[in-house]
Amino acid sequence: MDIRFARPPVTVGTVAVLVAATAAVVLTGSGTAAAASVTFTPVADTYVQNDTAATNYGTSTQIVVDNSPTRRMFLRFTVSGVSGTVTSAKLRLRTISGNSGSDAGGTFRRMSSTTWSETGTTWNNQPALDGATLGTLGAVAGNTWYEIDVTSAVTGNGTYSFGATSTSGDGAYYDTRESGADAPQLVVTTGTTTPPSGDPVLVGAGDIATSGSGDTATAALLDGISGTVFTTGDNVYDSGTAAQFASYYEPTWGRHKSRTRPSPGNHDYNTSGATGYYNYFGTNAGPSGRGYYSYDLGNWHVVSLNSNISMSAGSAQEQWLRADLAASTKPCTIAYWHHPLFTSSSDHAPSTSTRPLYQALYDYNADVVVWGHNHVYERFGPMNPSGSYDAGRGLRSFVAGMGGADHYGFGTVQPNSEARNSSAWGVLKFTLHSGSYDWQFVPVAGQTYADSGTGTCH
Repeated sequence: MDIRFARPPVTVGTVAVLVAATAAVVLTGSGTAAAASVTFTPVADTYVQNDTAATNYGTSTQIVVDNSPTRRMFLRFTVSGVSGTVTSAKLRLRTISGNSGSDAGGTFRRMSSTTWSETGTTWNNQPALDGATLGTLGAVAGNTWYEIDVTSAVTGNGTYSFGATSTSGDGAYYDTRESGADAPQLVVTTGTTTPPSGDPVLVGAGDIATSGSGDTATAALLDGISGTVFTTGDNVYDSGTAAQFASYYEPTWGRHKSRTRPSPGNHDYNTSGATGYYNYFGTNAGPSGRGYYSYDLGNWHVVSLNSNISMSAGSAQEQWLRADLAASTKPCTIAYWHHPLFTSSSDHAPSTSTRPLYQALYDYNADVVVWGHNHVYERFGPMNPSGSYDAGRGLRSFVAGMGGADHYGFGTVQPNSEARNSSAWGVLKFTLHSGSYDWQFVPVAGQTYADSGTGTCH
């Protein structure tokens, strides 16, 4: 993948995490090596407490480390179905909400015992914390994910136990496997020398991460889809703060950050200068503070634009876009940004200020444009910048705002709207062939809405 930045890109080292404990290939570039990551949730977790020495806490929604009273916590994972050399293993824990945090998150060790009982372990019969120290967490805040590198302990398929203690009287509280989406995770990554093959895939959506469950479900879809991930803005709600990226985006879509090429939305800009967005995505979001950039996938030129800054004819962004399109040697072009020029949703009207960007794309014979902002899915037939049907040169457009935020509705259906849905979360998948493309709306588990088709490049 050839990414066009104003300065050389810097590799962003992140772990790709899979919630459903199934392997997926994460593409790192055309013709480069890939990595497979699998996430496991605990098969058992509990804690023990010295002043309630005969009490079992195996069904609690929290595990705790503390030194006043003394509390120790234990987790056990069964790793299966992974192959190849383990290159990374990360233990991920989320501090509970409603807690002020702790000055010490705990010291974590491997344990030799892998047969202790979740519902039978007490202070009186607790397993020994007899393995090597793996890492120590310093101060932790509430309602935040933390990560410990346990690569030295995880060698492949098998059962692994980890325990933690603290020397601080300020206890650290973490969610347990009874907490659902906030359960602890063991993320195992294996290296492979097999390069990705076939036509490139571009998959994504916008209006994504909240305190609800929609983004968890759409992130699970990405776990099983190889390719480059795009976003059409409003990556996290409500205000695009660093804390919201850490609490909402990171545990879900964040596990695909290394292969994500985002665009910003208005909620990302609720933090001044969208600093939460730019700091979180780093160079994957293009030059910091600018928010527009391009890259190539196979025979396609891909452009990510910023509809939160000036887009007028003659603006810096519009002039950059025209120069970028003129310099491209690829026969096919797809672009994405947040605010839609065309939409039938009743919540946000069409953003006519984006028309100069659409005009530039039309002038250079681009093929597809994708937006977010309205929390629906909608597909329009090929149109010119005025919204008239244009089978010869028109761009096919999509509103893909179904990444996880609460759904919107539809009002008056606009001309050339060919498909709509306001009830299913999902992702929009493009398979980019040498002179054509396939699109597919992929719904989350439990939904049946489908939309797919094929188009040709101009």
